Amino acid sequence: MGLRGEVFSTRVIAGGRTYFFNVKENRHGDLYLNLVESKFQEEGGGFERRSILVFEEDLSLFLEGLQSAVDFLKNREGSSSKS
Repeated sequence: MGLRGEVFSTRVIAGGRTYFFNVKENRHGDLYLNLVESKFQEEGGGFERRSILVFEEDLSLFLEGLQSAVDFLKNREGSSSKS
């Protein structure tokens, strides 16, 4: 087990945001996905962080929902006209 239960971690920097994809293990040996968005706040100079947890048993349903949302966005991009 890694630092704070992390067994895998990667990040994506996109514009002013950084996304972290962390696979962690709890003290019972259960794995879960921790998704974190971090964004620099000009006021105050700190970082704003948001986090969600997706447990291993829910991962398939989560991915189905995510894929549906991505498909919707991709289809909308092709059909939307900006005025």
